[in-house]
Amino acid sequence: MELTGLLASVLILLSCCYFIFSTWKTMYRKQGLPPGPTPLPLIGNLLNIKMGSMVNSFVKLSEQYGSVYTLYFGLNPIIVICGYEAVKEALIDQNDEFGARGKLPTIGQFTKGYGLSSANGERWKKMRTFTFKTLREFGLGKIGNEWKIQEEARCVVEEFRKSQGHPLNPSATFMEAFSSIICSIFFGDHYDYTDGRFKKLIFCTNEVLRIINSPWGQVHSIFPTLMSYVPGPHHKAVSLSEEMVDFFAEIVKSCQQTFDPSKPKHFVNCFLSKMEKEKDDPNTEFDMKNLLCTIHNLYIGATETLNTTLRHALLILLKYPEVEDKVHEEIDRVIGRDRMVNMEDKFNMPYTQAVIHEVQRFCDIAPFNVPHMVTKDTMFRGYHIPKGTNVYTLLFTVHRDATQFSTPYKFNPNHFLDENGQFKKNDAFMAYSVGKRSCPGEGVARMELFIFLITILQNFNLTSQMEFSEADVAPKLKGFVNVPIQYELSFIPR
Repeated sequence: MELTGLLASVLILLSCCYFIFSTWKTMYRKQGLPPGPTPLPLIGNLLNIKMGSMVNSFVKLSEQYGSVYTLYFGLNPIIVICGYEAVKEALIDQNDEFGARGKLPTIGQFTKGYGLSSANGERWKKMRTFTFKTLREFGLGKIGNEWKIQEEARCVVEEFRKSQGHPLNPSATFMEAFSSIICSIFFGDHYDYTDGRFKKLIFCTNEVLRIINSPWGQVHSIFPTLMSYVPGPHHKAVSLSEEMVDFFAEIVKSCQQTFDPSKPKHFVNCFLSKMEKEKDDPNTEFDMKNLLCTIHNLYIGATETLNTTLRHALLILLKYPEVEDKVHEEIDRVIGRDRMVNMEDKFNMPYTQAVIHEVQRFCDIAPFNVPHMVTKDTMFRGYHIPKGTNVYTLLFTVHRDATQFSTPYKFNPNHFLDENGQFKKNDAFMAYSVGKRSCPGEGVARMELFIFLITILQNFNLTSQMEFSEADVAPKLKGFVNVPIQYELSFIPR
């Protein structure tokens, strides 16, 4: 009788599990969402995603379910869009519907919707309009206004000369240089690379991005509510961000004491002027919280991503010395070795432009893009996507789209050259994203990459004691940001 009772209990339990699973499956299928793997109660599609290899997991699912499919992060549906045509349709053709920022749990728990990157609605519109306008007013990203970047590139060259050809990792120097540029844009000051507070700011930035990219950060993105109660390093991103903002707040306070509304000299001055004009408006978005969070957002976006891109570029040139030789030849022919490069030179340097674009395409620094969110109930390719649903547009699949690039998995500058060897644009190049949520600092970033890479190659030959394979230079696709392998190289004066 005991055995019969046990079997009966097991059968009842199995029947209940089957009923719950069937009910769950039927319930989620009725929503009209795109197809996708069946989620499990509570954990969703966690078992379909390999932590530390998220991009590959998403790409494999697209091979099974198509260019638009649904995943569940816990109980929440996530729409994944893959390939050039589908991403273009969402971010350009239906940019109003897909124009909101999706949830960024690791950063969002600090910014709480303030600033630029994680804001939505009127706050985002005002912060973005102000940011674009202010950057344009100071000529940043415009030809003829590259002197700050040129000066910092000279400093980098001098730092590398000090190494006297000994192997080094250039990451710290690049990070210091790009940090100094963005701080000069915000505050009008150049920071010495040895400044202790400046080094602490850089350390905090590196750590925040490391946490976001780690398995802890990835799980936090999937289970934000649950992980808010689970101890772990993902919580440290908040305290690190607070340290960064404390540094910014101290400088802003100093700017307030010397501020002349009639002569704004930098980004913070312009924001303070706007705060003063709208101080009596109870609905103003120009307050100290938005200022500090906007600086925080832009600083993170303008430093480590450029550092990572340039390290990828040097690694690729070490692997393919014939590419470096061609860039050297173009530099010597167009600029020479005595004068500083300027942005006018890019029109006479099609091969170098093609190399920079191909580095960004091939390395896919942000393979997932930053999450988007639909602003209203939306029909997309025959599927119903409810308002507020997070959307991941996989830029990796755009940059690996065989209909747009002839050798999508190989480094090939010819992707951006026409039959006459002239630079050609490609609409499938989305390194800065596209649409309403494209990178606000794209103009400055393009300028920095061009001037830094050329200034380095104008002065040095690159060598390394390490041997690199194609697998070494290929993107690792471990998390939200693609970082290159650790390596050292020597800068040999030309």
